[in-house]
Amino acid sequence: QVQLVESGGGLVQAGGSLRLSCAASGRTFSNYVMGWFRQAPGKEREFVAVISRSGGRTDYKNSVKGRFTISRDNAENTVYLRMASLKPEDTAVYYCAATGKYELGYRVSEYDYWGQGTQVTVSS
Repeated sequence: QVQLVESGGGLVQAGGSLRLSCAASGRTFSNYVMGWFRQAPGKEREFVAVISRSGGRTDYKNSVKGRFTISRDNAENTVYLRMASLKPEDTAVYYCAATGKYELGYRVSEYDYWGQGTQVTVSS
């Protein structure tokens, strides 16, 4: 089992920045590809960003490329999502997730463990 706990969400004005953190415990953190997803009211959960086990590979949803940065610290068992130039359409609950697969994952179904989520609200 892997336990994931997100933090860092909040209310921010459009154009502002936030950094989300996700602390992992329970298994060897570096054995997991980590992803960030989000879910807005009335919408399905969607992929935002993913990072490989070592941190050497990353990928992003097209609409956040150039604004969001995913990173990880395997010594601290933590994955981060730095969000800049935030827009009202980024408003959602943000979830981190872990998968034991070797390849980067883009679908909800590919992930084995999920955090409880943290709310991000961007005002216009």
